[in-house]
Amino acid sequence: MNNNAVIAIVEDDENIRHLVEAYLHKENYSTVGLGSAEEAIEFWKSSPPKMWVLDIMLPGMDGYELCRRIRDEAEVPIIMISAKDNEVDKILGFELGSDDYLVKPFSPRELVARIKRQLERWDKLGQDGGLDTGKRAEEMKIMLGRLQIMPEERRVFWDKTEVELTSKEFQMLKVFAEHPNRAFTREELLSYVWGDDYFGSDRAVDHLIKRMRKKIDGLPLESVWGHGYRMREGQVQE
Repeated sequence: MNNNAVIAIVEDDENIRHLVEAYLHKENYSTVGLGSAEEAIEFWKSSPPKMWVLDIMLPGMDGYELCRRIRDEAEVPIIMISAKDNEVDKILGFELGSDDYLVKPFSPRELVARIKRQLERWDKLGQDGGLDTGKRAEEMKIMLGRLQIMPEERRVFWDKTEVELTSKEFQMLKVFAEHPNRAFTREELLSYVWGDDYFGSDRAVDHLIKRMRKKIDGLPLESVWGHGYRMREGQVQE
């Protein structure tokens, strides 16, 4: 694992921020401490970090909104920290795209262990594409009516117009395109896209589907009541 990866700590409490950074420095991680979401956005524009640790209660924009903005643009690990231990708050964090949620007060050693685990999991997903469907990127492009997927180049076209997708969006779309008309459970999609060791909420699937539908107008991903999702092959045709 690359311990030179920059981890952004967004926390307005300087004592907590400095403590977390000190523990990460002992593990040879590079960090940047930021006191607000606005500072984080400015940093993100110039130097995207390998990982984010976000406090929820921040001055100005809160951690939830910052998490949503990051996840809409990028696929990087995100851990949220908060004094809020209500289940609703945790679920909201997972729905917005966080990978883990830690309640204050927490052990810095536990946070470091969770950071290590998330980085290891994301590095593994980057190496194998996060899929275990028996098909790999060297295969021929996938043609399905209005949809064209080029695995080698990780490019997607809808009605011959290229669509920019994040890595997880690309992986999930590829799963559906390789198995048209098959109904997948949320648990199956979590395993294919996030990996078998993902322990967050399955609402992450719903959030990703929502983003894909927004980016590809007309994509026939339909909900299967009480089960999950499927893509109708006939509705993909021109």
